Amino acid sequence: QVQLVESGGGLVQPGGSLRLSCAASGIRSSGYIMYWYRRAPGKQRELVALILSGGNTNYAASVEGRFTISRDDAKNTVSLQMNSLKPEDTGVYFCRFIGAGGDYWGQGTQVTVSS
Repeated sequence: QVQLVESGGGLVQPGGSLRLSCAASGIRSSGYIMYWYRRAPGKQRELVALILSGGNTNYAASVEGRFTISRDDAKNTVSLQMNSLKPEDTGVYFCRFIGAGGDYWGQGTQVTVSS
């Protein structure tokens, strides 16, 4: 049974930083593409960042230069370092793994950027 668990969300002031982590258990293969998505209040879920098995990354234009995605394959984890946070970054953040073994989502972690 594969399970993805996010952590690190919370309340932060504008301009602050947070680091999200997503740990996968039950993964039996390698080479997953790892993603972070978010769903802002009243909006559809959107892709924030992705990282390929080789380490190449891609970011939404709205977070480019402020967010950094990274992975640790030995620990089956993906992280998202979020700096210079803005109120519009508020939302529920989800991790996702896609690979030969399947397509898996975490349950989400709330990020609120507010003064």
